[in-house]
Amino acid sequence: MTLTCEDRCAVTELIALHGHLCDSGELDRLDEVFTADVIYDVTDFGQEVLRGVEACAEAGRALGELNPVGHHVTNIVLTEQTDGRVHARSKGIGVRADGTTGSLTYEDIVVRVDQGWRISHRKVLARRVPLGG
Repeated sequence: MTLTCEDRCAVTELIALHGHLCDSGELDRLDEVFTADVIYDVTDFGQEVLRGVEACAEAGRALGELNPVGHHVTNIVLTEQTDGRVHARSKGIGVRADGTTGSLTYEDIVVRVDQGWRISHRKVLARRVPLGG
C-alpha cells in the first residue's frame, strides 16, 4: 500500500483531533481517534496499560482537574509499514491549569478501518531530560 497525500493529511488530523477532544471534554468521542480495542500504554507515567477506548475515556474522567488544559501535538512523522499500517511519531506538549508544561513523545500505530484511520496502539513517553538522556 502506498500512503497517499490524502492519507497523510487524514492521519495527521486524526492525531491532532485527540487533543481537541480531550481539551473540550468530549471523551465520549474518542472512538473517532482510537480503535475500539486500542492499547494505550502510559506505563512511563507509572500507570497501567489502558485497553479499549472506553478505558481511555474513563481514565480521562478519573483524572478530572489533573488533566492538562491544553494538549498540543507537533513534529508528526509518518512511516508507512509493509502491512498497511502507519507508524506515527509525534511530540506532545501539555499545559496544566497552573501554567506549567510537560513534554512527551507519542509512538502510534495507525490502521485503516471501515470508519477511516484510527490509532490502534499508542505508547506515551515522558520527556524528562534533554538529548534523550
